[in-house]
Amino acid sequence: MGFNRDCSVPWKMSWDQLEALCRTERLYCQQLGVKRANGNEFDVEFLCDYKRTKEEEFYLVKWEGFPESDNTWEPKRNLKCPKLMKQFHLDLDQKLRRHKKCGIPKKLDKEVSSFLVQKAKVRKRLQRWEAHLNRTRNHPGRIFVTNEVDLEGPPKNFTYINNYKVGQGIVLDEMAVGCECKSCLEEPINGCCPGASLHRMAYNDRGQVRLRAGQPIYECNSRCSCFPDCPNRVVQKGIQFDLCIFKTENGRGWGVRTLQRIKKNTFIMEYVGEIITTDEAERRGHVYDRQGSTYLFDLDYVEDVYTVDAAHQGNISHFVNHSCNPNLQVFNVFIDNIDERLPRIALFSTRSIRAGEELTFDYKMQIDPVDTESTKMDSSFSVAGLAGSPKKRIRVECRCGSDSCRKYLF
Repeated sequence: MGFNRDCSVPWKMSWDQLEALCRTERLYCQQLGVKRANGNEFDVEFLCDYKRTKEEEFYLVKWEGFPESDNTWEPKRNLKCPKLMKQFHLDLDQKLRRHKKCGIPKKLDKEVSSFLVQKAKVRKRLQRWEAHLNRTRNHPGRIFVTNEVDLEGPPKNFTYINNYKVGQGIVLDEMAVGCECKSCLEEPINGCCPGASLHRMAYNDRGQVRLRAGQPIYECNSRCSCFPDCPNRVVQKGIQFDLCIFKTENGRGWGVRTLQRIKKNTFIMEYVGEIITTDEAERRGHVYDRQGSTYLFDLDYVEDVYTVDAAHQGNISHFVNHSCNPNLQVFNVFIDNIDERLPRIALFSTRSIRAGEELTFDYKMQIDPVDTESTKMDSSFSVAGLAGSPKKRIRVECRCGSDSCRKYLF
């Protein structure tokens, strides 16, 4: 940045504020993108208001990096922000339709302009949160965020994590050995990792699960001699699809939809959170009961000892809603951990899912006991973590809207 003896800045300024200051002081900075060619250009953060005369249309502009006290009315011909202008009119049309008004007035009511400003600010906050989520994720699939329903911004007291966070006093037992296969699917030595635990290979050559729900999945682990592209490494590769966190229109809070087509029996995501004991889950559950929350997933594959709490720490599965006719199914997965009381919870598609469709799973899944293995699993996504105490449960109304809806989640 060029040096100017008459220019000083506070020790703590945002990137946007520094950029605005450079333009004001006619300073050029390559890192900030302020050059001689664009030094006199200012970025529009959002549009706040609208009016028109017989000759021209005007917009009230909030400038990037400047306080709202510096907002100015600008003629449409001076603005080079077609996307922001289009979004402004979409928000305006939505507001006018709710008030059953047709056509854009010459001057907007204060209530309407106030709504447009709030909507623009919420959208900016969601965009920043979306960027944070994508910086934090360790999986290929991107995350998008949108709210076209109300003025709710990013959730408070929620931290995005990619893997289980182990609670105090809980230890994960790592696998002691791995497979020595050259081709785990075509020539598995001693049945590869699933065979070592007397189970079948879970996937076909396209990475689709071919086991019945209730049967465990044993993937190759960090001690195996096979390569990262091994067909028996699916869940550990993380989310592969672009997904969108969106605000639902029927009072179900946030939801998740896929932005890409998904084939049947395909891995979508893990249910990630903090691993806690069932005693701790019951204590927290009483608090969550009062909030109407449902983020406690009991790990009762062989023994009801641990619970996953995704209320405040989790991944995108935190936002997946319940359905009595879901398109996702839970499988217990073991990779580097050999403790059967602590499986990883993986969600696979039960059918083909079209792009734009919401992803859901049944918070109270019952597995048909078709064989000995299936009887082990009765997955419970519980309110208050009281999977074994139905008398204590609160009645939570179901709003999934499916024809087979049970009317209540629990």
